[in-house]
Amino acid sequence: MLDKTDMQILDILTKNSRITMKELGEKVHLTGPATSARVAKLEDNGIIEGYTINVNQEKVGLVVHAIIHIYTKNTNHQPYLSFVKDQGKYVINNYKISGESCYLLECKFPSNEVLDEFLKGLSHYVSYKLSIVINK
Repeated sequence: MLDKTDMQILDILTKNSRITMKELGEKVHLTGPATSARVAKLEDNGIIEGYTINVNQEKVGLVVHAIIHIYTKNTNHQPYLSFVKDQGKYVINNYKISGESCYLLECKFPSNEVLDEFLKGLSHYVSYKLSIVINK
């Protein structure tokens, strides 16, 4: 069971996972070693699954943000899933969903030309509906 301090630790780490244990401890009124022990326990219990960074996709040249509704042609989804895995450098998320479509694919591309090539390859495996994100 998580207490108030654990929740504060999670909140702070979510905003800045690079904070030192000493700084984190000061924010939650614990010593650095006590904070480190709490974080280790949260990791050991699977509450903290890992640490990550957020990359500004536009600054690395991925300026076309596409949301693609995927409609599979048959019950064997493996060819589609293999294609998505092979195209991983463009894929942000591939959600299996309920509703009208089977998957919701979120991608970023450096240009419309690269998006077009991606869609040509994708069409060998599934049907799709494309939306382009205008503003976040």
